[in-house]
Amino acid sequence: MSFLQTVIAFLVALAVLVVVHELGHYWVARWCGVKVLRFSVGMGKIVWSRRYGPDQTEWAISMLPFGGYVKMLDAREQDVTTLPPEELRREFTRQSVWKRIAIVAAGPLANFLLAIAVFAGLYCYGIPEPATRIRAMPEASVAYQAGLRGGDLITAVNGEPVRAWSDLRWKLTELAVDKAPARLDIQRPNPAVAGGTFVETVTVSLSGLVAEDLETDFLVKLGIDLARPKAVLGKIMPDGPAMKAGLREGDVIHSVGDKQVSDGLAFVELVRGSAGKPLQIRGVHADGKAFNIAVTPETYAKDNQSIGRIKAEVPLAPEMVTTSDAPLPAVGKAIVKTWDTSVLTLKMLGKMLIGEVSWKNITGPITIADYAGQTARIGIISYLTFIAFISISLGVMNLLPIPVLDGGLLLYYSLELLTGRALPERFGEIAQRAGVGILMTLMAVAVFNDIVRLMS
Repeated sequence: MSFLQTVIAFLVALAVLVVVHELGHYWVARWCGVKVLRFSVGMGKIVWSRRYGPDQTEWAISMLPFGGYVKMLDAREQDVTTLPPEELRREFTRQSVWKRIAIVAAGPLANFLLAIAVFAGLYCYGIPEPATRIRAMPEASVAYQAGLRGGDLITAVNGEPVRAWSDLRWKLTELAVDKAPARLDIQRPNPAVAGGTFVETVTVSLSGLVAEDLETDFLVKLGIDLARPKAVLGKIMPDGPAMKAGLREGDVIHSVGDKQVSDGLAFVELVRGSAGKPLQIRGVHADGKAFNIAVTPETYAKDNQSIGRIKAEVPLAPEMVTTSDAPLPAVGKAIVKTWDTSVLTLKMLGKMLIGEVSWKNITGPITIADYAGQTARIGIISYLTFIAFISISLGVMNLLPIPVLDGGLLLYYSLELLTGRALPERFGEIAQRAGVGILMTLMAVAVFNDIVRLMS
């Protein structure tokens, strides 16, 4: 069932992105007076089509679901010698270079506008997300050495406010790519005032991160992790080690053996790593009475590993915040988010070219499909966010100056503006072959990375 859901989620996302991209080309072509012969979702053999409108444009679905195209009246592809003058005026190559640039650029622009619309809608609706409160970290970590402590609430990064964990992670990712220091404004309890807080600023160095760190959760390497609630037991399963030992719902765990338990996740990790080993658990019952109980986690096999469990729920849900904005601020935030994402994507591509970031970061259809399925199972907000990010990536990739992509065509037309004449057809043919070779190489790398991720 999950496989079918993944396939459906991937195809729906792909269809939305392709249709929006090609509609950009279509509408601007119509606006510029160019005749559109066919609008196809998918590539290859046509499996369904209908003709609509005054130009009898063919609207088609093709066999291969990867991509789509808008076919215009074009002298390079059709014989136009027998067409009347009023039709020839609507042929693509007879348009001014500015109109051709507008038609080609409209596809990527439509992808950026889709991302802005999705982000703006989500910002207006309100997105429940984990707060920027951090859990206790090892004393040897970069975060601890910089002055961060468990329970700190990060409110700004380099002067820019952050309200949710995704905002914090995004800002730190941008800085990590540039190896720039992160100046964090933190809010922490004020011991001198009951219920009071004070704000302090600490600077975390990101220069120690290497390219491989950006492929994983680099925040954990720095010592920055999401705060979790205290270790309080929830429902106790019948006939499990916890019930047999005398643990109860509502028990607060303080320590396991000689190790203090900072939160629920720390307790879960200790239990999981102690399969078949007796643990001395100390804490306080819900009625306030202290306890010191020995519990031996039973062994449970998962993914070829033996993990321990005591059959007791431990709530791990972090502190949540819901961020929402009025329509105009939401649109402004969406534009900034789309711009920042586009710039970061280009920076990552540039660092791949010079070897500062691994080519393992290139993903292909298998990984994208997997993410589509995962986000769809989480919920509509995650799925829409995924579509917005992929739409930005599609827009950026199509603007790269690679022949056969929109960016390659824009490069041709820019050179035509500078020289005052169109590039020779022979040059275009050679460039097209080179562009196909580049794309095939990138696709091979992406699929290889996908397979490696799948196997590991």
